Amino acid sequence: MTAALTAAYRRSTYEAAGAATRIGQRSAAVDALLARLGTREGAFVTAWNPYSHKMPRGWNDRMLARLREAAHRLPQEEGAGGAKGWQERHLLIGADPRRIAKLARRFRQVAIVAMRRGQRARLVMLRPYR
Repeated sequence: MTAALTAAYRRSTYEAAGAATRIGQRSAAVDALLARLGTREGAFVTAWNPYSHKMPRGWNDRMLARLREAAHRLPQEEGAGGAKGWQERHLLIGADPRRIAKLARRFRQVAIVAMRRGQRARLVMLRPYR
């Protein structure tokens, strides 16, 4: 991942159900949302723009629907995030971030934003399956 892409992740805000956070910050609202979902940890994950290559909105929406279905047994909330001129829809999924990372790789994502109640949100870079 390039330095510019890492910086874009760090500038972005990640939101679901009215609870927002940024990488490196704690969020009482996200903590409360995770508690409401019945979990101590989770992650923001998307299926939009695989490998950070911009795709058409319709394609992105179809892929997010497939991600939602792939995670249908896990507690989740719809959300969106981004920074200046870059917006993506995503899910906040309540589960072990390692499990969410597997889903993210399946949808060709390069990173997830992992959280644990009481801790700062962290960027988790993903290695592609070989």
